[in-house]
Amino acid sequence: MQLKQISIIIPAYNEAESIGGVADGVRRVLQSQSIQYEILVVDDGSNDETARHASEAGASVLTHHINRGYGASLKTGIRKARYEWIALIDADGQHDPADIIRLIESAAQGFDLVIGARDRSAFQYASRMPGKNFLQWFAHFLVGAKPDDVNSGLRLFRKADVLPYFPILPNKFSFSTTMTLAMMKDAYEVGSIPIQTRSRQGRRSTVSLKDGLRTIMLIVRIAMLFNPLKVFLPISGLLFFVGVVYAAIELLHKFNIPSGAEMLMIAAVTIACFGVLADQLASIRRGG
Repeated sequence: MQLKQISIIIPAYNEAESIGGVADGVRRVLQSQSIQYEILVVDDGSNDETARHASEAGASVLTHHINRGYGASLKTGIRKARYEWIALIDADGQHDPADIIRLIESAAQGFDLVIGARDRSAFQYASRMPGKNFLQWFAHFLVGAKPDDVNSGLRLFRKADVLPYFPILPNKFSFSTTMTLAMMKDAYEVGSIPIQTRSRQGRRSTVSLKDGLRTIMLIVRIAMLFNPLKVFLPISGLLFFVGVVYAAIELLHKFNIPSGAEMLMIAAVTIACFGVLADQLASIRRGG
């Protein structure tokens, strides 16, 4: 497969300091190739000069009048994209535009989704590493395969493959993670290339307790969407095991089954039933 047309989508919110350089860098890279392209910058309700700098750099600007979120920006760009293949790149200058060509070359090998996998040392905040590592492990646990950098903002895919997932893709920061797991769960060919990132330009990213809580909620949401049984059944099994052991100990000493043990086993069965129901609902929502 030789990719000859591509849409580049750059979601941006208050990235006036970096967006011009990013859009110009992408344009220069693609001009050196025999590829027809468009660069779409989605200005997500910025209150600075993001839109003007993007336009001056040669990008087409799509505007949200209010800040709707990272995922909503990507949805807008994907809907408006003219070409079959779409590449995403962040607006903060962390990614090397030349890596887009490497994504294209990897897609030529038959991959449906190619992710730019960042080196672990590239993450600027050590406080984020436990959450990112756990998210990677949990993704592996849910879909049975280990994705590389599940939430990387640099990736390449077909428009037609992603549009059907729009009803389950969030409008906020977890768009990339949910998209990756959805495609892996549905047996798309997902590949990756190793990339190096640079320090972000412009406004500084901050890490707070809110980020940790959002990661926890993301993990819960992903579990409910993709494999509820892998969450419900271990909990159910643990409760049932504790209930059986508790009942056995009491039978040996007092020759009766305590109500606490009965409640644990009933709770285990109830949770297992909820798990089966959640799994059926998740399957229906994913369309299969």
